[in-house]
Amino acid sequence: MPKAISEKKWEGKATAEPMTDEQKKIRVLIVDDHAILRDGLKALLQDEPDIEVVGEAGTGREALKLVRQLRPDVVLMDISMPDMTGLEATEVIKKGYPEVKVIALTVHESETYLKRMMQVGANGYVVKRAAAQELTNAIRTVMRGGAYIHPDIAKQLVNELAKSQPTRQERQKQLSEREWQVLRLIALGYTNQQIADRLSLSVKTVETYRARIADKLGLRTRAELVKYALQHGLLDEEPIA
Repeated sequence: MPKAISEKKWEGKATAEPMTDEQKKIRVLIVDDHAILRDGLKALLQDEPDIEVVGEAGTGREALKLVRQLRPDVVLMDISMPDMTGLEATEVIKKGYPEVKVIALTVHESETYLKRMMQVGANGYVVKRAAAQELTNAIRTVMRGGAYIHPDIAKQLVNELAKSQPTRQERQKQLSEREWQVLRLIALGYTNQQIADRLSLSVKTVETYRARIADKLGLRTRAELVKYALQHGLLDEEPIA
């Protein structure tokens, strides 16, 4: 059985490679109203050479104050807190500091909470029962410009929406085949450079495709694009050659 994220060590190899020593450490703020969990997370993350815990908050309002003061790269955000929920805090953070990445770290394993966190701009969603590897992968993924969703919850959402999924032909009336390929890779967490390499395009061309997708679908944030891709079953399609 994998060790839970509240334990200090994880034995195994992460799929998302750590940054090199020359690169800047990822500055993380932990937000949770349970001190024991915060201590466990700090113990876990301090063993990662490319991650640094710069602060912790026990409430949503305290988190807003520390984000202003510390400007962390990533906020690990609990959802259920007494004074201000993680949903409310995330919405304020993303409006004021859109460059700050927010990962929901929660006991809620419902696609309802996932949807709500994505709507307010969260970059990732991890459940507290997850293995330690998953949390560190999520942190590194969002820092590379990707989005991370706990696999079981992503599957729930896909299954829920499968019945209303339009056919490929219907979807292609709105986006071109290449635009669908770019959208799928965005949803899978690829950066613009990685998409360009995968599809043999220039980064500028990828940026143009992203702008077209946003205009056609009326979606502006990565979280909205990921949600749309999930709704249309793109993550279940065959890999792009």
